[in-house]
Amino acid sequence: MNNSLNAGMSYGENCTDIPVLVIFAPTASGKTALAEKLFGKNSTSPFAGKAEIVSADSMQVYKYLDVGTAKPDKAFLENLPHHLIDICLPEHQFGTGEFVREADKVVKDIFARGKLPVLCGGTAFYIKNFLTGLPVTPEADEETRTLVENRMKTEGKEVLYAELEKLDPESASKIHINDEYRIKRALEICLSTGKPRSSFLLNNPNEFRKGYKFLVLSLERDRKELYERINQRVDIMFDSGLLSEIENLRKMGYTGEEPGLSAIGYREFFTSETDIEKIRVSIKHDTKRYAKRQETFFKSFNFAESVNPEDYEKIQEKISHFFKEYNF
Repeated sequence: MNNSLNAGMSYGENCTDIPVLVIFAPTASGKTALAEKLFGKNSTSPFAGKAEIVSADSMQVYKYLDVGTAKPDKAFLENLPHHLIDICLPEHQFGTGEFVREADKVVKDIFARGKLPVLCGGTAFYIKNFLTGLPVTPEADEETRTLVENRMKTEGKEVLYAELEKLDPESASKIHINDEYRIKRALEICLSTGKPRSSFLLNNPNEFRKGYKFLVLSLERDRKELYERINQRVDIMFDSGLLSEIENLRKMGYTGEEPGLSAIGYREFFTSETDIEKIRVSIKHDTKRYAKRQETFFKSFNFAESVNPEDYEKIQEKISHFFKEYNF
């Protein structure tokens, strides 16, 4: 174990597959705390300083959204480096395709430097598509793309979203009405091909893509316990300056229509509701609903090994085996 970094480099020179540890779980499950305990430079773990995190969080990619996304602070990031955090502005759409492409680059770089890449987060589509590959969908022709773009500007997202609901209800059900990028993309495919985006070939959900070897750990807590942790997390966010963060975003000109501000913990502030306590309750409610959807989605990951995040010895044993198998 002590010579794992040099051994990792040797492995990279002799094998094409890159080992990646994947840790996923619903929000507030304790992913970040567990990662720090396992891999932080100041940890007493045998893996201390031997890994870097690739964040699989669709909201932590955005700059200025810190408190409401529970983003690790500077001191935490110095103890345990994270990638794909603070890489775009709230007005930009950062989709699954962008995530997979950027994560591929980061993972290869981490491994080339002799560290273990750890993909950690709760954005299910990011993780699923990194493991199994992106869906195979056609490119829209330029004429259709231009037409849809112009219609979005003149008719608005509500009109195009309603049209998508008629043409491809399955895709529409997975897209937020404020997500203009995905609305346009799905509608472009429908209009270009005459078929819904959801009808095109998906990769085998039980087959990992080539070039990697994965250990996939799913952190699971009792739902009642998880909901209590969500309540506590939201209260901590309010105590840690969430209201000031929202006010700063308003001063910067953000209106809540931006893709980044469609996130739970932000969108609730850009409604007609002004009662702060009601907003707090709404955030807790919305977060619990989201966590339940995450749990349902993650159950389809039948390649994952379920562990309780408090069962540290079991988790350490599994990771230790993974290190040894790939000579880290």
